[in-house]
Amino acid sequence: MSKNPHPTIDPTKMGLGRSIAVLTSGGDAQGMNAAVRATVRVGLYTGAKVYFVHEGGTVIGSARCKDFRAREGRMKAACNLVKLGITNLCVIGGDGSLTGANQFRTEWSGLLVDLVKAGKITEEEAKKSSHLNIVGMVGSIDNDFCGTDMTIGTDSALHRIIEVVDAIATTAQSHQRTFILEVMGRHCGYLALVTALACGADWVFIPEMPPDDGWENHLCRRLADQRARGCRLNVIIVAEGAMSRDGKPITSDQIKKLVTDRLSFDTRTTVLGHVQRGGTPSAFDRILGSRMGVEAVMALLEATPDTPACVVSLSGNHAVRLPLMECVQVTKDVTAAMAEGRFEDAIKLRGKSFENNWNTYTLLAHINPPDVKSNINVAVMNVGAPCAGMNAAVRAAVRMGLIQGHNMLAVHDGFDGLAQGQVEPITWTSVSGWTGKGGSVLGTKRTLPAKILEDISLNIAKFNIHALVIIGGFEAYMGGLELVQAREKYEEMCIPMVVIPATVSNNVPGSDFSIGADTALNTITSTCDRIKQSAAGTKRRVFIVETMGGYCGYLATMAGLAAGADAAYIFEEKIAIKDLEMNVVHLVEKMKTTVKRGLILRNENCNANYTTDFIFNLYSEEGKGIFDCRKNVLGHMQQGGTPTPFDRNFGTKMGAKSVLWITDKLKQCYRHGRIFANTPDSACVLGMRKRALTFQPLADLKGDTDFEHRIPKTQWWLKIRPIMKILAKYDIKLDTSERTDMEHVIKKRSPLGM
Repeated sequence: MSKNPHPTIDPTKMGLGRSIAVLTSGGDAQGMNAAVRATVRVGLYTGAKVYFVHEGGTVIGSARCKDFRAREGRMKAACNLVKLGITNLCVIGGDGSLTGANQFRTEWSGLLVDLVKAGKITEEEAKKSSHLNIVGMVGSIDNDFCGTDMTIGTDSALHRIIEVVDAIATTAQSHQRTFILEVMGRHCGYLALVTALACGADWVFIPEMPPDDGWENHLCRRLADQRARGCRLNVIIVAEGAMSRDGKPITSDQIKKLVTDRLSFDTRTTVLGHVQRGGTPSAFDRILGSRMGVEAVMALLEATPDTPACVVSLSGNHAVRLPLMECVQVTKDVTAAMAEGRFEDAIKLRGKSFENNWNTYTLLAHINPPDVKSNINVAVMNVGAPCAGMNAAVRAAVRMGLIQGHNMLAVHDGFDGLAQGQVEPITWTSVSGWTGKGGSVLGTKRTLPAKILEDISLNIAKFNIHALVIIGGFEAYMGGLELVQAREKYEEMCIPMVVIPATVSNNVPGSDFSIGADTALNTITSTCDRIKQSAAGTKRRVFIVETMGGYCGYLATMAGLAAGADAAYIFEEKIAIKDLEMNVVHLVEKMKTTVKRGLILRNENCNANYTTDFIFNLYSEEGKGIFDCRKNVLGHMQQGGTPTPFDRNFGTKMGAKSVLWITDKLKQCYRHGRIFANTPDSACVLGMRKRALTFQPLADLKGDTDFEHRIPKTQWWLKIRPIMKILAKYDIKLDTSERTDMEHVIKKRSPLGM
């Protein structure tokens, strides 16, 4: 981000005299409508005229247009735009659509000349429309566009796939079956790869990395080995574009025949097909689409004739703009690498996110623990409230530790369990199937270690624990700090420690995201959808929904953005009676439109006096005769449920990365025949910071912590709160003093992705 050279510009006047057209093209993807909605509403907010290009599913229709491929078709399109005075085009689609849009922009001057010659437009009209700005948003469930972490629709497609995997898992375990699941991805294996990571599949076939020759024997050996270990379920994931090293297709039917003939296993295949494109978008895709729509409008209105056509996307949680044709070129390079048999290059060209997913998958699924042991004991524990994704992190940490040759120990019931000696070995098969389990299998408590340090130190010595992985929320962070402070008195605490943030509240200092927050966010969003639907018949109704989060307003804010709320009250942004009055006036006006319902979210601790009951009573009184009110306190349903694909994948990556760090740290701390770690960097929080997974010393994070309210002092998501208000049609000012610079593809990739 860099400072805008014109920071005083009024964002509500940026688009005056300008016209923007928005179109969706190519295959439909969940979340496109959120992107369209944001583009339209922010465009109108800036004072611009906004047009739909129909059939361009989404609300406005999505189509693959053959006419546009011919120059005559593009001339017709240019003529239509010129006649309406449109010189800004927002295109939501895949690489084909965006390449076509860029070609259209490149030809624009020539098309205008031909239109003037043909008498279709005047010289004056051509002069007014002399330059066409194009900004793209990538809508594709395959996530096959290089340069972007996540394309709109990918996360929702993963939700559909994982729902099926979870359903299949229960029936397959009952009958001791092998299931082969074919997912979309003709040229890109992203969906297959992340599905394999998220469900702990035995094997995955992707086009970027065909299996080695003789894979048939290897696959059968692996399945037989898993069955011999007591595993009742085998899962094989196949991308529709999977192929062998010599370029021949590998089909799900071919794999089924192999497994049935060689092993006589009861085997079933499921081909998901277009179910992956359907359904409601996930919270992630709604937020992605909304944020990208805002960024697209800003990119269009800030563009000059010298600005190349760009795509807007997220890198980690950071909005970025990338030259469209750079992204297209790298995407083509991947295809070329696969065609030429340069499969390692293909994986790398897909970007860091894809490469890390592949490396994590191969480590966790394809390597048996070594015969030579390290004689290191690593303990894993859960601390604080349970959340979805904790078990995925434990599984990855355990298996990565075993792969490193360590002995892995499970600590039950948090610091209480460590003090009471509830410690036992945990094996490879102990954690089978844990990625999809909600809650905490190990058991977890909120107890902090300060008052039981003596017992904890005795058990660290008794079980000869050399390193500690603490997975949990703010209590895990606080507990880690207390253990570090206790190093002065207890030498047993001088071991490497890592805290992995896992809490629905997303309030752990040192990380922009916590495991479990995405699952809670989807629960709130889907519940809000149902609540709003219940008013479809009655109309003129306002719902007040209370969310969890402690003093952290992340869930209320992001669910508000995802569910299209009219307001979200949070602790971090103080509310006064005038704010409540403004919201009531806003809702009264809204009831005069075609949308006769309202949604207000309230964080549980946003204000001690303006309680959910108070707000409900206030709105009920002020809305008499205009609208009636209902209130819903969502409670502990936000902590339950099976983890989303994001939380399974995030937990898996965090768990694996934490143990690799510990292994490295143990080598550094090994002195005179024993482990001794007392430097600040030997006790860290592993967190997602903007674009990277980073280890930050616990001691360094104290300065950024509001201990009274259990939240970080700086929180990235507060900057996107105005987007929710603008999309709800409030008259507020959007801060444009910071703007996103154009970046380049190679410099950009994030290790998180999804």
